[in-house]
Amino acid sequence: MTYKILISDPISDTGLAALKASETVELNVQTELTKEELVKIIGNYDGLIVRSQTQVDAAIIEAADHLRVIGRAGVGVDNIDLDAATKAGILVINAPDGNTISAAEHTMAMMTALSRQIPDACKSLKEGRWERKKFKGVELFKKTFGVVGFGRIGMEVAKRAKAYQMNILAYDPFLTDEKARRAGVTKATLDEIYTQADFITVHTPLTKETHHLIGAEAFNKMKADVRLINCARGGIIDELALYQAIKEGKVAGAAIDVFENEPPENHPLLTLPQVIATPHLGASTVEAQEKVARAVSEEILQIFNGEPAQHAVNLPPISDQVRRALEPYYQLSRQLGVTAVQLVKGAPQDIEITYSGELTDIETAPLTRSILQSVLAKYLGDHINPVNVKYYIKESGVTYNVKRTQQSHGFTGLIKVRLTSETDERSISGTLLNGYGPRIVKIDDYNVDLPTDVHLLYIEHHDLPGLIGQVGTVLGEHHINIGSMQVGRKSVGGHAIMVLTIDKNVNETPIDALQHLEHIQAVKLINL
Repeated sequence: MTYKILISDPISDTGLAALKASETVELNVQTELTKEELVKIIGNYDGLIVRSQTQVDAAIIEAADHLRVIGRAGVGVDNIDLDAATKAGILVINAPDGNTISAAEHTMAMMTALSRQIPDACKSLKEGRWERKKFKGVELFKKTFGVVGFGRIGMEVAKRAKAYQMNILAYDPFLTDEKARRAGVTKATLDEIYTQADFITVHTPLTKETHHLIGAEAFNKMKADVRLINCARGGIIDELALYQAIKEGKVAGAAIDVFENEPPENHPLLTLPQVIATPHLGASTVEAQEKVARAVSEEILQIFNGEPAQHAVNLPPISDQVRRALEPYYQLSRQLGVTAVQLVKGAPQDIEITYSGELTDIETAPLTRSILQSVLAKYLGDHINPVNVKYYIKESGVTYNVKRTQQSHGFTGLIKVRLTSETDERSISGTLLNGYGPRIVKIDDYNVDLPTDVHLLYIEHHDLPGLIGQVGTVLGEHHINIGSMQVGRKSVGGHAIMVLTIDKNVNETPIDALQHLEHIQAVKLINL
């Protein structure tokens, strides 16, 4: 199968090497599309790669009939409507590590340039003036430095600030005392940073909570000689309030790389000599652009190959260690859901998933999503996937819960899926067996040993002599070969099950013939 990928923003050619080399990918680069043009053609593509130029809004996503993944060659995804993408079942990935160093270095460059008035001094000299007295700067040495947002970039900035022996105050809602101690910074509140810092830099994502996080109220708490740096996202700092604070002498200066509306037109901040600015250059290095393009390209190929996403923005992230531990269980989790939903009578109203053995100590949320997807897809269609499954679970009113137990019944790791409908309740358990791969080991209370990559014929019957032979005769008459057979019973002559692996899918005729056999209670073909 060939996957069509559209690149709508300028992306490093070197970073796209993996996609260009793939025989299963057809690349189309169109970097000057209007929104209307993009809406017209996006339905032809399986993947879309953007930077910050393309605004992937709900209208574009609605027109993207075949789109499976949107790759953001960078960190921020505020130009992508995540809610619309999630509802549509489109995976959104980014490259969170690719521009970390470049952004951190640019932050330090901006802070240094601001503290020594380098841009204006350079301009003055080039214009033929020698104004040494005019451009008196301030040192960074032992100044108090407030870092708002202590993720990857914030931490890298702090590392570099230590070279100046700065006193670093860090704020982040997820920053723990232990993490701050290891990083060699002081955990602080926003108010502590506002009142104590000589320099403040922001490195948070732009969200409803961080929009205009630093505004007039914050400026009123700051030192009069404070200087601010924003190389993160426009809108975190209230730009008009910053302009007013500088004009009133409440803020000594600012270094701005990002604006709330880009490019800024007639922006008042750009009229102030206390402000230096660059046109969103934080990630604009050769190295960063290659890194983010390469990371997104390689992950898109992994997704098209059926591998789990590492940097999904609209799925909870998992560590490499967890991802490696879970990878062998993905096929099993999908097949358990597929099997369970075909066994139960009626649409499930409640789903219970139990993890046992080694799975009790691992973050199993990706497996849970895989199981839920497999169950819901029968009723809601193939557009259900791990990205949007939680949305449709909630919308459909189906409840689910996850349990963990150490009782693995002798298996290294065991997954049990129980479905309850209005009239029925069924359960199925599976594990991984060395040398055999995923296996179904229990259906309801009956022990079985079945592969997960075949057609299964499930039969409920009374445990009577000769019945197995009659089933074999009917299948033989219809030229259906039996690969293996598993039988289970609770008592002699009582209720029993028979599960056969067969070499091909069957039509309704042999099913009807089996159901007419005396003492056969139910027959179901399970397609895995």
